[in-house]
Amino acid sequence: MRILAIDTATEACSVALWLDGQVLNHFELCPREHTQRILPMVRDILNQGGISLSELDALAFGRGPGSFTGVRIGIGIAQGLALGAELPMAGVSTLATMAEGAWRRTGATRVLAAIDARMGEVYWAEYQRDEQGVWHGEESEAVLKPEAACERMAQLDGEWATVGTGWQAWPEMGADSQLTLKDGEVTLPEARDMLPLAQWRIDQGKTVPVEQAEPVYLRNEVAWKKLPGRG
Repeated sequence: MRILAIDTATEACSVALWLDGQVLNHFELCPREHTQRILPMVRDILNQGGISLSELDALAFGRGPGSFTGVRIGIGIAQGLALGAELPMAGVSTLATMAEGAWRRTGATRVLAAIDARMGEVYWAEYQRDEQGVWHGEESEAVLKPEAACERMAQLDGEWATVGTGWQAWPEMGADSQLTLKDGEVTLPEARDMLPLAQWRIDQGKTVPVEQAEPVYLRNEVAWKKLPGRG
């Protein structure tokens, strides 16, 4: 299996390549430079792997949540690359990607992911990894006020790893929690952690054609549901 992963959903910009079990990755912290950096990074990693786009099996993209502009840039570039090479696409959650990163770094199997969403909110999710290595919790993804995130934590128990910029932005969020909170050692998503998640989606037949690749903003979806006449 050969998969290229691209993520520009946050301040970070990253690409990774899965070559039959070997992982190549490139990660940069480059706010507002995603459009300038991502294509050279893709070219470099393909050259490093000695492979062309047309030799790939699929292209994974960070579907969000995250920066509205960053998510849109990443998907647009991924679509352009996938279209030219006629590749199926796999959208991977930014929050699930950070959960995978916490497992890779610390072995955590229960992860509270929180990305600073500005406007006094966080993009939030509770992810748990089963014995087969599959993450569950996509339905918990939401945009929340920190106090609402605290209410969600009050429904949980035990030990959880924390990942994402939301914990630095709102340090009081876990201050009074009864949970045992451990540092998951992940602040921003990395494309290398998208690869196992993309592999699972491909195995499950959950790829989409280029024209159906869509972002997940969370905030926009909530606003859309509140419009008159929208159920």
